[in-house]
Amino acid sequence: MEIKILGTGCPKCKTLEKSTRDAVAELGIDADISKVEDIMKIMTFGILHTPGLVINGKVVLSGRVPSQAEIREILQKNL
Repeated sequence: MEIKILGTGCPKCKTLEKSTRDAVAELGIDADISKVEDIMKIMTFGILHTPGLVINGKVVLSGRVPSQAEIREILQKNL
């Protein structure tokens, strides 16, 4: 699974990154997690508000920080 966290480094972006990493570890998912901070690269995903969560090339969330339970649910749906 390839996961990208889209965000320029704001507190919400950092929170989403940490929560996603925690959920991946908790679920035991084999995932490559990367952080995309370049605004031009973020814009290629078509999101208007960060943070964004991209799984296997598909934007699954943007503009807010979900709960830990919601992140787990999103990850399980996209396995």
